[in-house]
Amino acid sequence: MITRKTQISYFVVTVLLCLPTISNADIYKYVDKHGRVILTDKPRNSNYKRLVKTWKGWEEKKSSVAYDQFSLNKEKYSTTVAYYASQFGLPKSLLDAVITAESAFDPNAISKAGAVGLMQLMPETAKRYGVSNRRNPAANVKGGSRYLRDLLLMFDNKLYLALAAYNAGEGAVKKYGNKIPPYKETQNYVKKVINYYREYKKDAS
Repeated sequence: MITRKTQISYFVVTVLLCLPTISNADIYKYVDKHGRVILTDKPRNSNYKRLVKTWKGWEEKKSSVAYDQFSLNKEKYSTTVAYYASQFGLPKSLLDAVITAESAFDPNAISKAGAVGLMQLMPETAKRYGVSNRRNPAANVKGGSRYLRDLLLMFDNKLYLALAAYNAGEGAVKKYGNKIPPYKETQNYVKKVINYYREYKKDAS
């Protein structure tokens, strides 16, 4: 008996075999609300999970974050964060909160979706904001700060929507009528960043 799970597995294997062999291209997987698996080399948001080829086959890339270096890195990049917060009219406490949630201040952090650096820039976002090296802390924070500033302008300074868009993409927020998309990851992300933001504001006062 062929189950739905088996059908999906066959579909994934078939699509992977049909993908063109591009040595420098990453492959990303996304499962929509209907359980359909979508494979692409151009992820639209952080809900796409990067696949890597292992001896077991194609698997999701595990995230890599150096949590043990959090305090040291937060202090190390404090001046950089303050500079770009000022450049783009953002509260430093807000950037601190976003970076804490995104990478725990690890400049070499890589998410399962393939986002990189302090503010976890996806390839398309980095290209959009002229960031050629996502691992460069200053360039990463500059690009991420500009993106967050633009999202705040786009959503009338509604922080919860800007944060949802930073996580899931502005298209997802618009798709759901300018509301936080019904993705558990995105909903938890917004709550997490806002809680960090409140704590950092208290420390700064």
